[in-house]
Amino acid sequence: MQIIKTISAQIEAELHDAKNYVQLALKHKDEHPDLASTYYRLSEDEMNHVGKLHDAAVVLIEDYKAKKGAPPAAMLAVYEYLHERHIEAEAEVRSMMQMWKK
Repeated sequence: MQIIKTISAQIEAELHDAKNYVQLALKHKDEHPDLASTYYRLSEDEMNHVGKLHDAAVVLIEDYKAKKGAPPAAMLAVYEYLHERHIEAEAEVRSMMQMWKK
């Protein structure tokens, strides 16, 4: 399904932006706390987008399964690979977000 590929790319873009924002929040935390807070909130927003896109992908896959049976093995393999990458990137961003809170 091409739409899953598109959603995966969008998730990666959101994770990239979330990481950039939290890095900026950490960089400016001491010298510009208001700006840092803005960057942190932007990072949170991006992570919320990640969650919404992930949920949408799950719904599409479940809908596919209900209507057509199991998705092709190749499609699932690609999805699982990308999903693992997304989980790792999300964990990295969340770790950085915890650093900002300290």
